[in-house]
Amino acid sequence: MHAFAALIDSLVYTRSRNAKLKLIGDYLIATPDPDRGWAMAALTGDLDLPGVKPAAIRALIEARTDPVLFRMSRDYVGDTAETVALLWPMPPVPLDPEPLSVAAVVDRLMTLSRSDAPGALAAMLDRCDAEERYALLKMATGGLRIGVSARLAKTALATAFGIAVDAVEEVWHGLIPPYTSLFAWAEGRSVQPAAADVPVFRPFMLAHPLEDNRVDLADYAAEWKWDGIRVQIVHVADVTRLYSRTGDDVTGSFPDVAAAFATPGVVDGELLVKGEFQGGAAASFNALQQRLGRKTVSAKMLTDYPAFVRLYDILFDGQEDCRALPWTERRGRLETFADALDPDRFDLSQVIEASDFTALEAIRGGARDAAIEGVMLKRRDSPYVAGRRAGLWYKWKRDPLTADCVMMYAQRGNGRRSSWYSDYSFGCWTAPPEEGGELLPVGKAYSGITDEELKMLDSFVRNHTTARFGPVREVEKTLVLEIAFDSIHASKRHKSGVAMRFPRIARIRTDKPAVEADLIGTLRQMAT
Repeated sequence: MHAFAALIDSLVYTRSRNAKLKLIGDYLIATPDPDRGWAMAALTGDLDLPGVKPAAIRALIEARTDPVLFRMSRDYVGDTAETVALLWPMPPVPLDPEPLSVAAVVDRLMTLSRSDAPGALAAMLDRCDAEERYALLKMATGGLRIGVSARLAKTALATAFGIAVDAVEEVWHGLIPPYTSLFAWAEGRSVQPAAADVPVFRPFMLAHPLEDNRVDLADYAAEWKWDGIRVQIVHVADVTRLYSRTGDDVTGSFPDVAAAFATPGVVDGELLVKGEFQGGAAASFNALQQRLGRKTVSAKMLTDYPAFVRLYDILFDGQEDCRALPWTERRGRLETFADALDPDRFDLSQVIEASDFTALEAIRGGARDAAIEGVMLKRRDSPYVAGRRAGLWYKWKRDPLTADCVMMYAQRGNGRRSSWYSDYSFGCWTAPPEEGGELLPVGKAYSGITDEELKMLDSFVRNHTTARFGPVREVEKTLVLEIAFDSIHASKRHKSGVAMRFPRIARIRTDKPAVEADLIGTLRQMAT
């Protein structure tokens, strides 16, 4: 456990990507099975210890120290695991047991109920120093938040053992922790593990933002970018699975789509709900959200929100791997493949016909009026490769909407931002202030600002706090933020009646008084 704790502590304070790769790689090489496998599960978010919940951890520490002191400390530190690790009292009688291992922690907590797990966790915390307690609590709650993505952890494993990260991704979803067969292959003691006759996930090909570039349409094909979720549909050995971009199995939420896909192969597409919102061809993302995250769906849900997939690409045509083929050849394969599918559940993403980039630019200008997210540009000779590869695929989103909003509340961030007030709630006026209008929250944002702007906003929060509600601070309603967002929708869940999609801070408007911020009515006019 000590080595894993040292790794977590080092990763928290390391910003360099290459340095993080080396830290994780060195740990995986030096650590035996099964500890390193469980550590990988924790780093990739695949470790689930259902018996330990944040509320139980709070109850444990409040039984051992002053609850008010804990809450004040948690507010200052910004992270529950770090606060508990530092406040946890040492037992009155020194313990000198065998050192804890990562595997021993998992084996013990994995089998316990919610009523028994807190006691076992407390006994483990008594045996640890502060660094080990921090790592143990992070692992137990399943949310490390240490600046390491699942992809980065897999890249570190691949780099350390000299294997291809795409090959690791290829087999990852067919394996279970602690991944002993994976490490046996990585160390040359076994062949590459394979999930034969199992519908496994393959990593998606992703796109870079186009930004200010221009491309030659002789080299690139253009398609509309639809506002749903990317899915991969796999049919192997009479079994169909739907995977999200992160590799999550979403088949249970969309059994109607899975049942309609019975042709051996693997395709990539956009999962949508039928409707006339997006260019008259699909419903809004809000309609799709009614079905996302559900383990089962009712017959009424299937009827009210019928799902379908707009196909983008083909990875396997039957048993044949098509990923190395150029896009033009894969497109031909996809068109033939789609002809055999249920047209009520599957259609093709059509190529946009434009004579040159200027003509495409004019066509893209109508994306917002059509409620379409933007345009995709795909190099005609590009293979289908995992991740973002420069120059192959570009996404050219429609220009965002903006609104001037007033900061109302702030909360501490997580990870590297846990010491800063970096999560901001903002609002707009119900009516002009001189007519008695009040501010109502319309969204939250934590991205879009530089480090210097973060320091400025943090200072504003600390110096202009008017009330506190647990970890949340209410601030003077004087600072205007220009908020950019992709779209805005009517919402019955919010008092303001609207909900923003992907809000982020475009700039801090110190030049604008709060009374001149936008009205909620203005936002409603933007709603789609």
